Amino acid sequence: MKNKRKLTEEAGEKGGSSCRSAEARLAAVAAEARACVLCRDVLPLGARPAFQLHAAARILIVGQAPGTKVHASGRPFTDPSGDRLRDWLGVTKAEFYDSRRFAILPAGLCYPGVLPRGGDRPPDPRCAPRWRPRIVSLLGEVRLVVPVGQYGHAVTLGRARERSVTATVAAWRRYLPDVLPAPHPSWRVNGWLKRNPWFEAEVLPELRRRVRDALSDA
Repeated sequence: MKNKRKLTEEAGEKGGSSCRSAEARLAAVAAEARACVLCRDVLPLGARPAFQLHAAARILIVGQAPGTKVHASGRPFTDPSGDRLRDWLGVTKAEFYDSRRFAILPAGLCYPGVLPRGGDRPPDPRCAPRWRPRIVSLLGEVRLVVPVGQYGHAVTLGRARERSVTATVAAWRRYLPDVLPAPHPSWRVNGWLKRNPWFEAEVLPELRRRVRDALSDA
């Protein structure tokens, strides 16, 4: 009995050590990412990476890139898009900003600026390859990934995505149980929601259920 108890204690110590090690490695990579200036030559407001990470996070939100309000706050989704996203997920702001529950990693970590004819510039293509593989490999407790928008779909699903955001979201069942794609929750989605009522009728209830399942023992 003593030997069994000792083995159990040792296993617990190893598990705790492994968890602390993952947290330490993730903290080190996050510090590097926050200091990144890789794309500063094309960033109109300079480099200010915005993301949220913890090795214990159960859900990973993959956004596109920060807007001006997020650039100012330094915190992901501190804008009306975030309000809508939290409603879609069925969570409170406190839950959303609990890094042990939600990791938030956009395709581009910094505000990319706007296009000459309006609309946001796409995330700099150098960003995701530099940081995403290193960070995602350390998020070992993630149970659900929710990529939003064209660029979130691209970095998460790669060639498995469909040719459009609508087609990718419509194929949501194909990506389960690990991934559930959604459109980007910006104001531009208002017309899309009217044209695609199935998203709110079919996808959102399932998204909220899976979010609650993923967070059930967080």
